[in-house]
Amino acid sequence: MSEFEQPTIEPPNPPTLEEQLAQAEAKAAEYLDGWQRAIAELSNARKRMQREQADFQAAATVRILEKLLPIADDVDRAFTVVPADQANSDWVNGFRMIQRKLQAFLDGEGVTLISTAGQTFDPALHHAVTHEEADGYSEDQIIAEVGRGYRLGDKVLRPSMVRVAKGM
Repeated sequence: MSEFEQPTIEPPNPPTLEEQLAQAEAKAAEYLDGWQRAIAELSNARKRMQREQADFQAAATVRILEKLLPIADDVDRAFTVVPADQANSDWVNGFRMIQRKLQAFLDGEGVTLISTAGQTFDPALHHAVTHEEADGYSEDQIIAEVGRGYRLGDKVLRPSMVRVAKGM
């Protein structure tokens, strides 16, 4: 080759149509996979957010109910000391209406009393205030309820405060 001769440059081989199609299909599969992953992540995030929102709402409901229970107990206790001559007065009847509405609210939320009468002491449901000897009761049988206990479904909002018989 002389100084003045130009080297011949061959143009690069353009990809064949089959190669171009294979590259395009690979790119499309990559994009499809990314899109499907993004959709799955979004779906999972949505489910997690709904679950967290439901948990937060349930916890808020429990906190409110736990604060209302002592009020319901106080209203019930107030009726035990109403003088007989005022039992049918307007203000006592007004408080009875409040008591019924409060009880209807608790019932509507699914709050139920924890049973104690004739039951055996269960530390998951009852809080023993005393253990005492008592005739006619077997060991760990509840003698009396000192304070009401409440449940919300399977969750104990407040255990019953009870007196428990101990073995003689």
